[in-house]
Amino acid sequence: MTEVEIYQKKMREVPCGNPYMQEAVREAFRGISAGDGGPFGTVIVKDGEIVGRGHNCVLRDNDATCHGEIAAIRDAGKRLGTFDLSGCELYTTGEPCPMCLCATLWANISQVYYGCTIEDNERIGFRDNKFDKIFGGRDKLGTYLKAIDRAACLALFDAYAEGDHQEY
Repeated sequence: MTEVEIYQKKMREVPCGNPYMQEAVREAFRGISAGDGGPFGTVIVKDGEIVGRGHNCVLRDNDATCHGEIAAIRDAGKRLGTFDLSGCELYTTGEPCPMCLCATLWANISQVYYGCTIEDNERIGFRDNKFDKIFGGRDKLGTYLKAIDRAACLALFDAYAEGDHQEY
């Protein structure tokens, strides 16, 4: 079974409940299908409209900082003509790493919704948890980070893990 077939089967079994998270999952799948990087897709929403999107392009760009959230923040900034994303919400398939979390705060994003947890990211080979421990965790963020649609994002992560991809 190809990666595409695995993904399609898993998403039929576990669809997203939130339409913006569904778009983030689609964005992630576009990236992993192209071999751009891991299963991390992001959309940024303002007033009910998607104003930015991006997926992990670490492998494509040979850029350790080109995570889905960073790509989406850059896209939203260009589209809106501003670095200040106040009033925007960010939807991402995996809980943001410390770098991406700080970028959302610098961009003034109002709320972050994520699918898979830092521990889920670690399960498929990513080191976010290691860096999170170095920087002291997330206990001071209150309700800034909210988990939604974990089952659907886990299905995406499972498809990624079962597919052929480069470890990094």
